Amino acid sequence: MQSVNDLTAGKLWLAPLAGLTDKAFRLICKQNGADVVVTEMVSSDGLVYDYERSVRYALFSESERPIGIQLFGSKPDIMAQACRLLLPLNPDFFDINMGCPVKKVVNRGAGSALLKESSLAFEIVRAVKNELQDTSIPLSVKIRSGWDQNSIVAVDFAQIIEQAGADIVIVHPRTRTQLYSGKSDWSIISRVKESVSIPVVGNGDIVSVDAAISMLETTGCDSIMIGRGTLGNPWLFGEIKSYLLTGKHFKLSYKERYEIIKEHVQLSLLDKNESLAIKEMRTHYCHYTKGFKGGSRIRNLLNKSTNLKEIIDLIGELYEERS
Repeated sequence: MQSVNDLTAGKLWLAPLAGLTDKAFRLICKQNGADVVVTEMVSSDGLVYDYERSVRYALFSESERPIGIQLFGSKPDIMAQACRLLLPLNPDFFDINMGCPVKKVVNRGAGSALLKESSLAFEIVRAVKNELQDTSIPLSVKIRSGWDQNSIVAVDFAQIIEQAGADIVIVHPRTRTQLYSGKSDWSIISRVKESVSIPVVGNGDIVSVDAAISMLETTGCDSIMIGRGTLGNPWLFGEIKSYLLTGKHFKLSYKERYEIIKEHVQLSLLDKNESLAIKEMRTHYCHYTKGFKGGSRIRNLLNKSTNLKEIIDLIGELYEERS
């Protein structure tokens, strides 16, 4: 079992992204330098009322460790029950989502809606932590800076969840109303770091090696979490790790990147049947082909194709041209 320090001392985390960070993508990121990964968020209500349908989002392989299961919900007793149901899976940690800005989550009083309900958030963290008290499994909580610019609550909120028993706080310094637009305010991560005694993981706008190093240096956060910056770019973890070890920038060749993409496809096929893998990989294909001359034409073909060899060859047209 991983200790809190093992999870947070200068580690590179892959953020949970619904519909994207499935087992195949988590593994490809692990193979390319990610230290810690998190499942897609899992509904606590879904687990309690329709376990078989929801538990699939929480399943993982041993090669993904250390890995956390992320739960979302708005009822302390249901969140605790969901945690109890998942304990036999023995994750390295649990994470509570209190930052998701998506309307269907917020309308259920979960995700970033909890930023407006600090007392309820406290009860949720305490209820889940109570389920973990006889284990050595840590609990992290992912938050945003606040509901909007008029209610920046991250510092106070982080202190509240620490008091409730959270072992780690993950801070994405955008407001709920920003969704994924605008710029994240890294100074909020710094202020949270100064206000709590538990480790702080910084998240938001890490799309390059320079951005990763800047966040570490300017915020003092213990680890960084990368989400959308890894889409079409899972080798970013390796680039960051290489710089941290050597102080030098390192880039994979396009031929090496193409091999990673093919490995991503194969990992998806191991986890799903071919038709489902092709369908669910389409968003990844689009990210892998962005920024290329002729990429738009290739993406149109990729979104229509149901032939795996054709898909791999189409992506290869772009990467092999630059090799």
